[in-house]
Amino acid sequence: MKKMKMNAFYLLGFFLVLTSCTSDLDVKPTDDDIFLSEQFFAQPGAYKSGLAGVYGNLALTGAGDAGSSFLVGIDAGTSQFGRCLWYMQDLTTDEVIWSYENDPGTRELQRNIWNASNPVILGMFSRTMAEVALANEYLRQTTPEKLSGRGVTDAATLSAVADYRNEVRVLRAFAYYNLMDLFGKAPFVTEADPINTAGPEYNRQQLFTFIETELNAVLPDLKAPRTNEYGRLDQAVARMILAKIYLNAEVYIGTPKYDDCVTQCNAIIAGGYTLNPNYLNNFKTDNQTSPEMIFTLQADGQVTQAYGPTTVMINGEVGSIEQNGVSLGVGSGGWGGALRLRKQFVQKFDGSDFDTDTRKTIISGTRDIEIADVANRDQGYVLAKYSNRSSAGVAGPSSTFVDTDFPLFRLADAYLMYAECAVRGASNATTSQAVTYVNALRERANNGSTVANVSAGDLTLDFILDERARELHWEAHRRQDLIRFGKYTGGSYNWAWKGNGSNGIAISNNLKVFPIPAQSLASNPNLTQNTGY
Repeated sequence: MKKMKMNAFYLLGFFLVLTSCTSDLDVKPTDDDIFLSEQFFAQPGAYKSGLAGVYGNLALTGAGDAGSSFLVGIDAGTSQFGRCLWYMQDLTTDEVIWSYENDPGTRELQRNIWNASNPVILGMFSRTMAEVALANEYLRQTTPEKLSGRGVTDAATLSAVADYRNEVRVLRAFAYYNLMDLFGKAPFVTEADPINTAGPEYNRQQLFTFIETELNAVLPDLKAPRTNEYGRLDQAVARMILAKIYLNAEVYIGTPKYDDCVTQCNAIIAGGYTLNPNYLNNFKTDNQTSPEMIFTLQADGQVTQAYGPTTVMINGEVGSIEQNGVSLGVGSGGWGGALRLRKQFVQKFDGSDFDTDTRKTIISGTRDIEIADVANRDQGYVLAKYSNRSSAGVAGPSSTFVDTDFPLFRLADAYLMYAECAVRGASNATTSQAVTYVNALRERANNGSTVANVSAGDLTLDFILDERARELHWEAHRRQDLIRFGKYTGGSYNWAWKGNGSNGIAISNNLKVFPIPAQSLASNPNLTQNTGY
């Protein structure tokens, strides 16, 4: 399936229509002749190029090489959206550890000792607020009045721009969803506000209401599932965001909304997406052909190089001992043992139930499961889930920058959300259907065999949490899941190096949200710091 083209030049041109009184949105021009707003939209194909810019901000960091960034004073590696998301959702949990703790921000994140000066946290906040700014500017520049003033009257263009606007509203809601989840608050700005508006602070309840209202408003006008160009969103993406806010509503607003989550999951499951018969084909270079993918962050090893999450993970999967990079489509040594597994994640696959489970790509070899010394890259098992090879075994064109898209949303998650809601007592979900969905994933993982199937009595909350780790590990869900299950803060569940203790120690409840970056507080007087920071 053809991927949507993301042109870094157009992304830069679109970025340059923005100015801001906040350092979060400062951008760095690299060409004084780049067109600004009216000139940009006078170009042939500008409306779709502008749309690609809003999407592109989630995958790219700048218009130059992989080390370039539009954001002033922020390194590309610590401001790439998917990489920051993965660090904050997975590196801060029991799933993975990063060997090179001199990399800015990583030591503090993986030991749960971060503060408001962490550069990765700043990168995520800034990149996501930049997404809001891009979306707002696109909506300002594509109103009926603007189109009419530019002489745009043909029906085909007007219809296309209407579709583009609907998608941009979802992308903005998605940005606010991540800000709500990670930070618990955000400055709130829409296209109705002047460009230099700092924006009032919205809390979780206010953000939740906006996201829910905005997505429900635009949902009927989005493309039907699996009918849009790959890389662009459809109704299922909006429904996945809604399902996520409803699944976590008790955390966000103190009110459970599991019935609402089930309603969205049912619609997603009925929308035409199907499980890929081969689990691991969801994590290869041609995963854009997978019928399971609902929304991904695109990666291209030649055209749009960036240090995104799949480039980091695939190079990082290469063990310092194993030198297994060629099998994954990268250099034999990769990044020299950058990523290893914490013991508690490995133990999720203990037992004969997982002897033939294709989700278990753990490499133990001669390694010790314990990571007593984070700097010792020979300690701790490694993973081989993601690959820079196609389902046919062909390596991507670059051995450094991979071609494998990062799965933000896929159908398996909807199955597991439904099952969790059934266990939590949703009135419109049944245990029998939940068992069917869980066993569909287990049979897929066991090449069609029912050897690891479960029964209704197996469906407990602890089982669901562990099964989500087995199915969705390294896909930027784990922190959110642990918080929802009451296992993230406190000491009821510890993992290696949690709280900076080698065997894990209790951490305080304020760590359920990240701090507002110090630079953002300084630049927007409406923002306040989260409690405990």
